[in-house]
Amino acid sequence: MTDSAGEDILDLVVVGGGVMGLFTACQAAATGARVAVLEAGRIGDPRTASYGRTRSYRRDYLDTQYVRLADEAMRLWTEFEGDRGVRALVRCGCMNIAAETVTPDLDGTYGRRSTAVMRSAGVAADVLDAAQLRARFGYLRADEAHLDPGAGVVDLAAVTRALLGALVEGGVAIREGVEVLGIVDDGEVVRVATGAGEVRARALVITAGHGTNDLLHRLEGCRLQIPLTRDRPSEAKYFVPHPADRAQFTADRMPVIAYLDTGIYVHPIVDGVIDAVKVGYYNPPDVPRGTTTIRNIAEFVDQCMPGLQGADVSDVLDVDQCDYDLVSDDEFVLGLVPGYQNVSVGVGWRGTGYKFAPWVGRVLCQLALKTGTEYDITRFDPARFGDRVDDRASALLPDEVH
Repeated sequence: MTDSAGEDILDLVVVGGGVMGLFTACQAAATGARVAVLEAGRIGDPRTASYGRTRSYRRDYLDTQYVRLADEAMRLWTEFEGDRGVRALVRCGCMNIAAETVTPDLDGTYGRRSTAVMRSAGVAADVLDAAQLRARFGYLRADEAHLDPGAGVVDLAAVTRALLGALVEGGVAIREGVEVLGIVDDGEVVRVATGAGEVRARALVITAGHGTNDLLHRLEGCRLQIPLTRDRPSEAKYFVPHPADRAQFTADRMPVIAYLDTGIYVHPIVDGVIDAVKVGYYNPPDVPRGTTTIRNIAEFVDQCMPGLQGADVSDVLDVDQCDYDLVSDDEFVLGLVPGYQNVSVGVGWRGTGYKFAPWVGRVLCQLALKTGTEYDITRFDPARFGDRVDDRASALLPDEVH
């Protein structure tokens, strides 16, 4: 499409080439829209939050809406796999463990509470006692576990390759190393001034992580600034078991293991993806720190996963040491920028967002190309941090409500 002066106008420009931006562009291109992605660095930059080898995908949240959205994201992941002929998800399961010596109040543990929420949302989880754990996972020392058999890990490299392939097929222009100098939305066309010239589109989506506020500042007339902070795992280690023990730690036998009360997560060996067990220690947004006997990875292994004692251990240096974007209220920020009809933003994934990427892309695509989204995103409205509200940000398409 061109304007009255004969200049080219795209349907959508996405600023930010992480997984959220790529899924947004992919969803839009699938509708036949003309799309461009602008990335300040390069796609797959190790400094970005969506870079790495694996991320867990799961549904064990303490909030019913997040459980349901995670379940919807899993449906969209499966749809993406079928469309692209790729294995994005390693369906090994995700298991929350608890040990009375670590968290004496078992009723108050994350595993029990999240399982109750999941069941209230219609999502099943298996409960294993200490004897069942010893029989199935002899390397663990725990009193109970709550297993979501449909969960597991995402193969990040496979996802990035599949997304880039889809974008090439869809004719999406990907421009790396692009600095955005200014943005003007006149109500009809969004003009994005860059160091390489101006890009015009009917709609703009911002998925730029920690660069989001800078871009909002460059949006003419915008007063929105989102209270973002940085976070990253306190520790991340690779454990390479003895060859004789390796098989029990591979994804066909070992699920993702989480002890979120302590801030611990464990990813299995995935053949062709990662040849080590990854253990991370981080700051879980839903759980207060300093309330257990575990203060680091070594103490977790000693108390709960003695089967990894004696493994070769090294720091995670090549991947997964990126900064996550956290929001002050621990909620996603997703919707139209208040005061603008053609500019949407998605940010604040708090280290748990990767699993939601196909859903986020779907929402942002719908906001950009339609008159609303089929999902209720009211609680994620960016207007909660501003002084202007646009009712379209949480509009539901009447014929498309799930």
